[in-house]
Amino acid sequence: MKKGEAKTTDFESSLSALEKIVRELERGDLPLEKSLELFEQGVKLTRDCQKRLDEAERRIEVLLRDSEGRTIINAFDEAELDEPATDEMEDDESVF
Repeated sequence: MKKGEAKTTDFESSLSALEKIVRELERGDLPLEKSLELFEQGVKLTRDCQKRLDEAERRIEVLLRDSEGRTIINAFDEAELDEPATDEMEDDESVF
């Protein structure tokens, strides 16, 4: 397994564990000490996940540099992810 693959698995595992903690805390039937323990674990997992996301963002920024080394930043449009327009896809001549 490659190093990058291990980090992806670790991120997914951390995120899954965090989701489980949130579900347990949302039930609201845990004793105070157990709730605090889970909350502390959740904070640690959140920080770990955020660190990994920040690292991924930095790697992506390096990949998206122009010929002069400046980072190319485009606005994120959620609508484009939901349903890309057919005419835009036909006009797109990019390799990706």
